[in-house]
Amino acid sequence: MGRSDSRGFTLLEILVVVFILSLLVAIVAPRIIGRTDDARIVEAKVQIRNFETALKLFRMDSGFYPDTQQGLEALITKPAAGRVPQNYREGGYLEQKKIPLDPWGNPYVYVSPGLQGDYDILSYGADGKEGGSGKDADIKSWEL
Repeated sequence: MGRSDSRGFTLLEILVVVFILSLLVAIVAPRIIGRTDDARIVEAKVQIRNFETALKLFRMDSGFYPDTQQGLEALITKPAAGRVPQNYREGGYLEQKKIPLDPWGNPYVYVSPGLQGDYDILSYGADGKEGGSGKDADIKSWEL
């Protein structure tokens, strides 16, 4: 008589593995999920820094920053109104040929001349409204 050589997992072994995986998910998931707001805040700060770099390049070429009316759009298309730069860089000053929205899907606010410097750039945070605290706090270029 031959002995059956069955290879596989028993139901008990599968249940133990599922239990362990469930336990790991229950412990790790809240930590990961809670970090999404922090990641969005960091992303907004990085985007504002990218705008600042592009604005400095714009100023080096033209001698001035775009005004509020021209806005951040002046970084991707040559302004036709207001002060028109004479030495505008072909292709603009941002690699992606569009102005990104902030991580919460709202447009960045650009004011030039700014109240805090030559220009002010800000995101209103998660709530999309001026002011707030925590994840709803405004992210301001002059505070980075």
